[in-house]
Amino acid sequence: MKIPSIIVPLWAALTFTGCVNNALPPEEGEQRAAVAHLKEASAKTTPASERAALYLKSAAEAKVLLDSPASGEAARIVYNKAVADLVVLLRSAYHGQMWNQPLTLSVGSNTYQLHYAKATRDGIWDPAYFTSFTAAADVPLKTIRNRDFHTGLGGALVGVHKTDPLEPFSPLVGVTAPVTALLDFKGGVATLSLVNPIVKTKANIAGAARKLEADFSAPLAYYPHKSETWEGLMGALRVSDYMKTTGLYMLQPYDPDRIPLIFVHGLISTPRMWRNVVNELESDPTLRGKFQCWVFGYPTGNPPAYSALRLREELARLQVVHPGVKNYVLVGHSMGGLISRIQATAVTRESWDVTGKDRAKLFFKSFKVGDLVDRCVVFKADPHVARIIFICTPHRGSEMAVGSLGEFAVKMISLPIDLTANVTSSLGTLSYLTGDPHRIPNSVTGLSPTNPMLKVLDNRPIEAPYHTILGDRGKRDSPKSSDGVVNYWSSHLSKAKSEKIVPGPHGSCEIPETLDEVRRILHEHLKEKGGVRVAP
Repeated sequence: MKIPSIIVPLWAALTFTGCVNNALPPEEGEQRAAVAHLKEASAKTTPASERAALYLKSAAEAKVLLDSPASGEAARIVYNKAVADLVVLLRSAYHGQMWNQPLTLSVGSNTYQLHYAKATRDGIWDPAYFTSFTAAADVPLKTIRNRDFHTGLGGALVGVHKTDPLEPFSPLVGVTAPVTALLDFKGGVATLSLVNPIVKTKANIAGAARKLEADFSAPLAYYPHKSETWEGLMGALRVSDYMKTTGLYMLQPYDPDRIPLIFVHGLISTPRMWRNVVNELESDPTLRGKFQCWVFGYPTGNPPAYSALRLREELARLQVVHPGVKNYVLVGHSMGGLISRIQATAVTRESWDVTGKDRAKLFFKSFKVGDLVDRCVVFKADPHVARIIFICTPHRGSEMAVGSLGEFAVKMISLPIDLTANVTSSLGTLSYLTGDPHRIPNSVTGLSPTNPMLKVLDNRPIEAPYHTILGDRGKRDSPKSSDGVVNYWSSHLSKAKSEKIVPGPHGSCEIPETLDEVRRILHEHLKEKGGVRVAP
């Protein structure tokens, strides 16, 4: 049965507007040849070169229909899928031998000369950068709450850059990026461009400037979907098994023109807790264009001062690997806030006199300058920290750390032997760090209100602008409020540039009020640091 032409655009609008769908348009109508060739190209038993030619033919046939009143929307969908599938095929076929080189591809009476567009600073990716591609529509989004998807022209892809050995700051699966693939034709000559939709939102195709299709959530969803609760718990209790995961990680290819926005998680958590926060912040095109998101991962059973040392070392390495990197903004939740605070705080041996001059003197006699403990408790402020956002941070500790739950956690945490050997080298060190000469310092003792490190930090200035976000569980009872884990008296900082009390619990990172406040602060940061880039 022939489908009336008016049904095609109606079907397309109902099926595809505002969502991602792998279904193809019906073969009836102007787009029938393009759909048929697209289906032929998907047959994996066909040689890769012939499949590639069929994808090119399908895209070329769809391109001429983009402005058709009856079939324009169906043609766009066919074009997008043909281009995306072509890129995946070319990068993977014959171990990549077809990738990033001129090709002559033929099917039937049609012959195409395929070329790759070179990288440009205005938004074209270097084809050589990517080691694999996945169609964005094929990436499961189980962990993403609100998909940031923009309907338009082009094949939406997740580009993956993975080297062996891994480059500095790369996640194990490689670094992902949003890619929008475009094919333009001049007769039998086809040019394949890999567009960075963060930078470029429109392109001239078929004689008109067209909005590009883009999926900014799929690159985040590509990262492994492991159990946040289980991984976080094991990272706190069985620290030795997770020490090798400690590090600073890029979530996107390094961009010297964007500001690193570094997220630091808290106790019994992992960097994956930030997935939806990053997704929501990047849905703002201004923030997406000016910030690049990173995470610091670490096993949370370690003492906060030790984890802060590891972050300090990673930030110093960042300066070496990428000299000239823009000054960064830190976002820390809970214990991650303390670790972030230490990055912008200078502590000398004399700073410890606030806990008792004689006790401090005895404490520092138990280890040498430059020892592990010394590097954990004496440090300089990092001048490259431009701003800090604290979320539900126990600056003066949490009473839960000294309760029955905290006591149980202290007994359950198992620290690495090499770390405990350094810390337990003297009873004086142990007694000073925990208040108990028989107790090994760990994350829970580090969060106790009686921990001397917190008193030292509370008496030292934070050498960067900072903001606080606190939870009151919706009770509106500040200053007597609590987020259920941290009381207001602990998370409040009188000299913060702003303080926002949100109606949520300790895990308030993803609630709308918190996200709105983080967006506001980041926009404020851009205004203070000058200018906002607007994508073309």
